[in-house]
Amino acid sequence: MSGLDSGAAERRRQFAEEARSERPDLALLCLLLGAEAGPVGPAEVRPVVPGETDPDPYGIDAAQIELDRLAGLLPYGPRSPAGWASALAELLGGRCGFGGSAADYQRLDSSCLQQVLRRRRGLPILLSVVWIEVARRAGAPVYGVALPGHFVVGFGDPDHLVLADPFAGGAPLTGADAELLVTSKTGAPPDPSMTRPARPLEIVLRVLNNIRAWAATRPERTDVALWAVELSLLLPSHPARLRYEHAELLVQRGEFLRGAAEMEEYADVMAGIEPTAAENIRRKARAARALLN
Repeated sequence: MSGLDSGAAERRRQFAEEARSERPDLALLCLLLGAEAGPVGPAEVRPVVPGETDPDPYGIDAAQIELDRLAGLLPYGPRSPAGWASALAELLGGRCGFGGSAADYQRLDSSCLQQVLRRRRGLPILLSVVWIEVARRAGAPVYGVALPGHFVVGFGDPDHLVLADPFAGGAPLTGADAELLVTSKTGAPPDPSMTRPARPLEIVLRVLNNIRAWAATRPERTDVALWAVELSLLLPSHPARLRYEHAELLVQRGEFLRGAAEMEEYADVMAGIEPTAAENIRRKARAARALLN
């Protein structure tokens, strides 16, 4: 993770610190993640006096303010879980126009919270983050539900599901709807664990997995793949194979020595588990070093 400027290094430090805190802040982690994609453009989110340095080039503060503003638009008062779901759908899906379409899967900014707040379009998981953060600020009993292939939100007691689909503007999902969604993606009925509340770090890792999948189909965007892997490695729990993926990306980007060294470190870890795989990785490390000749 060398080569970062001081601002980027500080954001990475803050991301790692927040991810290891007792109660990770989902919005802040998603905004720090979104900052990796680059500045949002000051004219798009706030006025800047000519000649002055923009104090919030990545839109992190502006996005937090927008989440607070949206929460303040919800009518005050106690309501049932279904009432919360209906109020959020009316505000976010109706009045504010948050939702998604197939075209949003082709855009990197659909995975960046500050851009989703600006465009009011995004992937199901990022739209769900908007719902979760707005509802939480208003005092709703809300949580994310990581259904396979389609993230939604839940309200109230997880044993008595009240689900809404932010991607569809907040359309309610019955238990049968959720079962059909899961069956269409997996070919099997849902396991009860699929509808448990998703923890913040699970949500962040899933967002990063989506970004890695987006970059994987675009060989020219190894820069995006690299920062997505590096942020994933900063999470306290992540797939061990990401270390090897990071090494491969370094080699693809011409950092042959660093990539080879990381491959060898990963091979040492794998040697006691899968010796054949470890030897194959060492072979790739040797090939990477040979590219310097």
